[in-house]
This record gives sequence, C-alpha cells and structure tokens, in this order.
Amino acid sequence: MTLVAFDFDGTLSNSEMTVLLGDQCGVADQMDEITEQAMNNEIEYAESLRQRCALLEGLPEVDAQAAFDQVVLRPETEEVVEALDSAGVYTAILTGGFERGVESALETAGVDVETLIANRLPIEDGTLTGEVEGPLIEGTKDDALDILTTVVDEPMDETIAVGDGANDLPMLEAAGFAVGFSPKPAVEPACDVVVESMPELLDVLEERGVC
Repeated sequence: MTLVAFDFDGTLSNSEMTVLLGDQCGVADQMDEITEQAMNNEIEYAESLRQRCALLEGLPEVDAQAAFDQVVLRPETEEVVEALDSAGVYTAILTGGFERGVESALETAGVDVETLIANRLPIEDGTLTGEVEGPLIEGTKDDALDILTTVVDEPMDETIAVGDGANDLPMLEAAGFAVGFSPKPAVEPACDVVVESMPELLDVLEERGVC
C-alpha cells in the first residue's frame, strides 16, 4: 500500500471541531446532536454541516481561533505518521472539518502530511458568516481519494482509508483496504479491520507490510 488517507475528527483527533466552536457561543449541545445524526447516517452530511455552521454566525474570529487551538491529535498519532513517512508512504487527510483546526493540531504536534483536503469557515468583518466552503461539503471522500490517486499516480487498490463516521463510508468502500477507527455501527460493515487506538493502527500497518 502506497497511500494512506485519514479522516480527522473522530480518527486522527478525538476533538470535534464544530463542538469546540459551539462551546464558544453556547450551542455545543445542538452541534453534538446534529453531528451524531450525521455520523449515524440519519441526515445527509452536507445538510448537517450547514446546520452546524449556521449556528456559528457572528462568532468572533478570535474566539474561533481559540477553539481551533484546542484541537489536538490522538496520543501516538505522530508515531504512525512518522512510520509511514519513513516507509515512503504518501499520507493525506480528507476531512469535512476545517483547515485551520487541522493545521493548528498538526503544527502543535510537529506532524506533516503530504495533502490536506478540508473545508473552510468564511469570515467577514472579523466574525464567522455562518456559511461553510470547501470541497468536502457536497463532494464525497471517494471522489477526493480518486483525484488524489490520479495526482500521485497510484492505483486505488494500493490505498488505505482510515475513518469512523458515515461521511467516511465512500472512501472506506473505494480504498483497497478499509480501517475503521472506533467506527460507528453503520460504518463497521464496510471496514476490513477495526482498531481502537493509534498503537493498534500501527500494528495493523506493520502486519500488512505498509511500514
């Protein structure tokens, strides 16, 4: 396997960005409710994302950044990415979460990946507009993975996808090997293997000769 694509929220991180943002303006419970519905495939992901972001309208940029600064990687994520890097494996993050939160967590941990595909929260006059922009709102992760394999000239059957929620299903089903990271019940049947921690994930990758 020569390319590994990770989800972020719920996979590389146990921080839910929209909930952290919601904490800043008192709507975290509503955010969490919508997130759970989406992750269990009860409502369309794009609609759930728009609903959550609409609740953030008017949040000052400084408060949004304070939320992004709280986003952290799971313990031993660095070791997994470093092992893949050392083995020459291409690493990517495909997330419906937000660029600034992912970038903040990666920078804090000193971790680099080759590609980050994420969404963005527009800002006007120093506050969030309540809208969301980016390739993974209506676009699905299998399409993003397909474009990525074309760009790096790797076959789809040489890819590994790692994710946990319903919006990860398309890439888990498309990839050559699917790893569920504490997957939701609706997601687990699509997984070739399930792990509950980063050390477990590293063991799976080593057993398959990926790194």
